Amino acid sequence: MGTVASIDAEDALLVDAVTAAFDRWEDTFSLYRESSELAGIAAGTLALTDASELVRSTYGTALEWSARTDGAFTPHRPDGVIDLDGIVKALAIAEAGEILDASGAPWVINVGGDILASARGADTPLTLGVVDPADRTSVLTSIGLRGRRRAMATSGSTERGDHIWLGGSAAPAEFVQVTVIADDIVTADVLATAIVAGGRAALDSLADRFDIDVLTIDRAGALLATPGLRSSLTTR
Repeated sequence: MGTVASIDAEDALLVDAVTAAFDRWEDTFSLYRESSELAGIAAGTLALTDASELVRSTYGTALEWSARTDGAFTPHRPDGVIDLDGIVKALAIAEAGEILDASGAPWVINVGGDILASARGADTPLTLGVVDPADRTSVLTSIGLRGRRRAMATSGSTERGDHIWLGGSAAPAEFVQVTVIADDIVTADVLATAIVAGGRAALDSLADRFDIDVLTIDRAGALLATPGLRSSLTTR
């Protein structure tokens, strides 16, 4: 998936199962592996209608999220190629969480800064750092995940460059980094991407319609946090 994954869990056998799950998602959806189904669709050697149920259902899920975000999130590149990177990583993390739940012990998955943790009580929060987009070696602030709030996803241009499509606009993204806290990793990851793509208008709309907490950083370095997130922030 073009990034680093780390797993903090007690059962090594379950970690092996998680690794196998990630490999399956990568083998199916990577556009950089000629043998993957999605690469075949992009090359025209495999029709979408002939693809596996996993590919077709994942594409359908991505289309649903595109509709729910008024097109700010999209599974299509500007040239029309189907690219499901914006949702596949989150779906893989979600499956990994289901696998690790079998242990009954606490666990944390971190894939390229997108984090999912086992459910925690209000008295045992998981404190996570948000990297400063102007200095990747320093932490800008920390956020505590409590209770059912167990997922945090960050999207932006500081680590991988401007890789998020902005609806055909040639202008740079308004936000260089967006962090979303949600109950599940798919919601967090998709909406973080959608807010980067859609800017302040998307932030206002999606924060109003979805049960999420959001932290944005604009090109001037200014932070904007939704009300539910402000009490969890500790600026360094």
